[in-house]
Amino acid sequence: MSSKISKADIRASLRASTLDGIFATLFSSITGGVLISNFLIELEATPFQIGMLASMPMLANLLQPLGAYCADRTNSRKRYSLWVYGISRLLWLPLAIVIIASSQFTDRLQPMIFATLVVMLVTHIMDAIGSASWLSWLATLVPRQLRGRYFGFRNSAFSLTGLVALPLLGLMVSRWAGGSIQGFGIMMIVAVIAGGISLVFQSRMTDIDPQVNWASATGHAEKAIISDRSAKPGDQEHSAISQTAESNCASASDTSQVQQIPNSTAYYGLFLVYFALWGFGISLSSPFFNLYLLDNLSLDLSWVTVYNGLGAGANLLMLLQWGRLADRIGNRSILLLDGLLVAVTPLFWLGTGADTRSLWLWFPLLHLLGGGTGAAIDLCINNLQFAIVPVQHQTKYFATTAAIGGIAGAMGALTGGWLAQSTDAGNITGVFALSSILRLGALLPLVWLQEPQRRSIREMLQQGFN
Repeated sequence: MSSKISKADIRASLRASTLDGIFATLFSSITGGVLISNFLIELEATPFQIGMLASMPMLANLLQPLGAYCADRTNSRKRYSLWVYGISRLLWLPLAIVIIASSQFTDRLQPMIFATLVVMLVTHIMDAIGSASWLSWLATLVPRQLRGRYFGFRNSAFSLTGLVALPLLGLMVSRWAGGSIQGFGIMMIVAVIAGGISLVFQSRMTDIDPQVNWASATGHAEKAIISDRSAKPGDQEHSAISQTAESNCASASDTSQVQQIPNSTAYYGLFLVYFALWGFGISLSSPFFNLYLLDNLSLDLSWVTVYNGLGAGANLLMLLQWGRLADRIGNRSILLLDGLLVAVTPLFWLGTGADTRSLWLWFPLLHLLGGGTGAAIDLCINNLQFAIVPVQHQTKYFATTAAIGGIAGAMGALTGGWLAQSTDAGNITGVFALSSILRLGALLPLVWLQEPQRRSIREMLQQGFN
């Protein structure tokens, strides 16, 4: 396998990765989030069981180092990914058949909860085994200077998919003639089909051999895209990427205002502390916003999916802007400033209810706020990790990050589930307040962390953002 990646291969891989993610988003919209939360509530699941559901992907991340070890001993990122994710998504098909066949029998609710949790656990384990390899594959294909713009565009496409699909899926499930449980089973079959199409596009991405030193390949790819002048008119994604690369290369020549990182290992340690604390604070409350709407306030699923669609729309509108800003001022600065707003957001849920003002004003605003600000966090955490970890050990570092974050997130979700059904703890609104406090505390490690080739916030304030 050649150690160089041509500009045509890079362009084709980026396009295939985006299409892969769009169909993967449709798959995850059905098998996760508000739809599966509503499904479990229909089966009379407890808040602690909802917390278990939310904790599974994070607990499964403990196996990412094992997945990284196995993946690094293969000769193909592509084959490894297709096998792992192919098995993971096919496991939902027998569960869908069981749900459809058992949907009319009320005495089988608890077995269906158990079967769903088992399939969720197994599929999340498979996903965790493949995640580090997939992330390393993508990090190799996307040149460093272009990550903010490309991932902003890519994630915007995913948000648009969620914006359109989620309300329609919620409406179909809630209005299904055979009942919402049977309707969710039918949507599961749709999810498996979408997951299969996703893997078809993934198979079109340029393969990477982990046994080859791909640092030189990445450098070649950056030069290829920067020098490319043959992008087709109207190809917004790739023409924008080229422009971003040129501007970044121009600004990189001025190193007098850029701080270099003397000890990347120490700063990676600070990043891990932030990531773990943030994951705990986020997971303490995030799985229970939909539970609060569907169970505590007894809102119809169609209302809740519309709210989630608004959040996806805000995410879509803001992602490209956050990507441009991240390329300009750095990811750490955005995580600090935007993180303050994300941290206090759970407090805004206090005092809401099933009244008209909450239904038509507060809940739409809260989901718009959450979608817009959350877009920056998701984008910049990944980009900051890409910037800090050594290229030659990417897979191991990614796996370690996911494992530590998984433990923290799982503990947060389980703790939130226990507190949400505890009268002494103030129920679910007490969970929201505690989550806000913990999120604010999680931002402290970012104060000491530095990002490679980025100015500090103090320098930017003194010199402006130019």
